[in-house]
Amino acid sequence: MTHLFDIFEARLKAPAKGNPYLDVTLHAHFKQGNRSVRVTGFHDGGDEYVIRFMPDALGEWTYVTTSNVADLDGREGKLTVMDARDGVHGPVHVRNRFHFAHADGTPYFPFGTTCYAWTHQPLDMQEQTLASLEKSGFNKIRMGVFPKDYPFNTNEPLQPMFLQKSDGGIDFDRPNPAAFQHLEKQIARLGDLGIEADLILFHPYDRWGYATMTEAQNLRYVEYAAARLSPFRNVWWALANEYDFLLDTIPVETWDRFCHILEENDPVQHLRSIHNGDQNMNFDHRKPWITHVCIQNWDVKRTPEWRLAYGKPVVNDEPEYEGNIIYCWGNISAEELVHRFWITVMRGGYAGHGETYVDPDDLIWWAKGGVLHGESWKRISFLLKLMQDDKLEGLEPMGMHDQWPWSRISGARDLGGKVSYLYFGEHQPNQWTTGLPTDDGRYEVDLIDTWNMTVTPAERIEAFVPHPQRHGNITRGGKADAAFGIELPGRPYLALRVRKLD
Repeated sequence: MTHLFDIFEARLKAPAKGNPYLDVTLHAHFKQGNRSVRVTGFHDGGDEYVIRFMPDALGEWTYVTTSNVADLDGREGKLTVMDARDGVHGPVHVRNRFHFAHADGTPYFPFGTTCYAWTHQPLDMQEQTLASLEKSGFNKIRMGVFPKDYPFNTNEPLQPMFLQKSDGGIDFDRPNPAAFQHLEKQIARLGDLGIEADLILFHPYDRWGYATMTEAQNLRYVEYAAARLSPFRNVWWALANEYDFLLDTIPVETWDRFCHILEENDPVQHLRSIHNGDQNMNFDHRKPWITHVCIQNWDVKRTPEWRLAYGKPVVNDEPEYEGNIIYCWGNISAEELVHRFWITVMRGGYAGHGETYVDPDDLIWWAKGGVLHGESWKRISFLLKLMQDDKLEGLEPMGMHDQWPWSRISGARDLGGKVSYLYFGEHQPNQWTTGLPTDDGRYEVDLIDTWNMTVTPAERIEAFVPHPQRHGNITRGGKADAAFGIELPGRPYLALRVRKLD
């Protein structure tokens, strides 16, 4: 018996001659009625071979294997799939063009963090990371499959992801089963916490040789990763962290091939993205095999521009990090990161957190996980809880085609039509009307202090009527643009929430 969206696993035994990673092909076809799902198997060390399958439909399934090894060919079995366990909603996919939802329809808002090499740290630190994540409210984590060599992150990993040669080098034609088993264990534990694992397959920060594998080795590795990891419901594929810094070894057409390999070997069709380094080197996210936009850019007010350019969900995973290290991308204040989160979300996108406070032992969250020391994560969790409590489907930005005043402040309406937000950010007006309801229906309006995390009823006033502003032949103002106005305390980083009552 297997639960919906859990992993069914069949372990098969056959003699491991030569190099099974290179020489053995293994697949299984899972069937239910007239539907057939092809799954890629993999060698797991010794004489062990594995077939994994994440069922997405209830009822009876059967399977049969095909292989170029007689002992693995024609093996048959069946499984019965029951209802999903409590709290399990299935893998995340794109819904409503610019937003996300789980397979069962539950809306999903990616509020993630970055801990690039946390699974390569000492085991006690990994336990600290999981404990911190459990209390943080984050529901996604960017993490590398490979270890990382970078300032503040220079320690040796627990073990290499491929087996070592007798001379101490790494054999990139032989994956290390123990290393991948450990990675899988931590992915599963993230899933139990309701956290999506945004797996970075390649990155340029390397001293071991992972960034300079041959093209054939890269292609086999992507297929192997898909075979092993795609059955986990909480996996996302991030092809690269800063792909453009790898173009000398991995050209654009090869990045496309990686996507095609994932399409062919991931029956779940998990989300696929690719991330830029230079802010002028965005990948062409319009390609159909890229599911959503993943970028790094500090100028978060451009979020509607990226939505229009690519027509897909926008996740700005690096709008810079809270911290105090020497690099500018890692020394903005907690207040500024919270501010950038609110702007991004109110302009129809999603943002990512990172924390980079100097530590005498280089135990920095963004690199290694461990313990959170900053203040932004609490306020980011507060924003996510607001959206979840309001049962939002996805926020669409106001003023996409009417730039005043939306080029300065930010506003959004839920797809469901009953909730809207206005975020004033650095602006501190003493009253406001634009974007508020234009009818006399029943509305509840709350004032949100985004830093102090308070929600209080807002004070209504008569709709403000400014004196007309004349700019040449154009006149603006002179009439109320809402049925009522709101009195504001005149300080920055405030927001309004307007809920239509039934």
